[in-house]
Amino acid sequence: MKRIAGIFFIALLGGAVSLGLYKAFEKRQYFRNSPAAGIPIKQVSFNPSAAFNQPDFEAAAAISIHAVVHIKSEFQKKSMVYDDFFEFFNFGGRPQPREYTTPYSAMGSGVIVSQDGYIVTNNHVVQEATAVTVTMNDKRVFQATIVATDPSTDLALIKIEEQALPFLTYGNSDEVRIGEWVLAVGNPFNLTSTVTAGIVSAKARNINILGSQGAIESFIQTDAAVNSGNSGGALVNTRGELIGINAAIASGTGYYTGYSFAIPVNIVKKVVADFMKFGKIQRAYLGVYYREIDDHFAKEKGFSDLRGIYVDDVIEGGSAAIGGVKAGDVIIRIDNTPVNGKAELTELVAQRNPGDRVTVIVNRDGKEYELILTMQSEDSKELAEKSNKIIIHGATFEALSAAEKAKLNVDYGFKITSLANGKLKNAGISAGFILLSVDRKPLRTTRDLNETLTNRQGGVLIEGLYPNGLRAYYGIGL
Repeated sequence: MKRIAGIFFIALLGGAVSLGLYKAFEKRQYFRNSPAAGIPIKQVSFNPSAAFNQPDFEAAAAISIHAVVHIKSEFQKKSMVYDDFFEFFNFGGRPQPREYTTPYSAMGSGVIVSQDGYIVTNNHVVQEATAVTVTMNDKRVFQATIVATDPSTDLALIKIEEQALPFLTYGNSDEVRIGEWVLAVGNPFNLTSTVTAGIVSAKARNINILGSQGAIESFIQTDAAVNSGNSGGALVNTRGELIGINAAIASGTGYYTGYSFAIPVNIVKKVVADFMKFGKIQRAYLGVYYREIDDHFAKEKGFSDLRGIYVDDVIEGGSAAIGGVKAGDVIIRIDNTPVNGKAELTELVAQRNPGDRVTVIVNRDGKEYELILTMQSEDSKELAEKSNKIIIHGATFEALSAAEKAKLNVDYGFKITSLANGKLKNAGISAGFILLSVDRKPLRTTRDLNETLTNRQGGVLIEGLYPNGLRAYYGIGL
């Protein structure tokens, strides 16, 4: 009986081999006679474990959780800054205010960035706080002092008095790639640090959450789950390196719905270094008025390429003007990094210090030029803007400062600082009036102002507002 079974098994095996050889020969003949004949076929060896080869986050999580802390901030009055971005930020809009009783407290997270107790978090977590308490992942509690805060980047630096602390090392956010796996680490509930995983969904996102012209927004977008209280937590790569500080989620309910945003670490480490050394940011500026290039604008200007940032005008005496940038140039790259939008431009400039030399590639009349710029400080920007006075029809105009733009919630405009007899005064306009547009054309640059109010004939519609926020419209004959 065993012999019969053995013969049957051998026959069955031989049949299977024969059938396999026939199918292989038949498949070979098919490819030989198919339209794709001659195209090399890539041979793929099947690895049974490959389908289950998922990224391993254990090492990155182990490194990160002890360097992320819980932060409790106490306030004596309602803070206009802490409208918890995670709880109240609606995608595409500004944070919605919430009424608090006094005193009150707020929670967030922070990341230890040095073994001697420096912790980076979000500005909106600690600004205007009267007391800041830090709880470590091992439950130790410390009182922290605020070293410095900066609303324009939504970053703050605090410090606790302790040594030999676990801390995260900086990665390089410029090297982060869309689709890359990341971990979001926070301590929102004062329990222990929590870890969630996701991928990088986008880079250089400007979501207009910081609300001022001088704000630096170039967020890393990720789908790692982040919820209320994770403000100031860490975004790390699979090597456990810090690549961002979590700042906001896109939600109308305050709960995670698929989008979260982190401040790139290359901005973070520059801001932290300035805080430690100077107590405030040493901000460089480029000195240009610019706009993004879309399809409509490209057709209007006759551009065949949508890459780059169009320079509307340059500020006299600014970094760009001294370095040779001209109105009408298209900035393509800064230090070999492509520039295609406002967020990318502001991020690259924010990483620089006054005195740094940068290489700027511009497209001018179809030809590329390499220019070397020495970055100037934000203080020189304010001086340059204030010295750039324009007198038209008896009115003296000055470009709005970054602080004025933030206060009025506008991105452009020119303020009348003094007003003599002329067409503008005769129309009823008063000193202090801020021109925003003429015949619906926004006044973004000094060129816009000159072109719309000089060498014109006939009536024009002037739109603007006064410092108290009152909007006004004037029809003027030129």
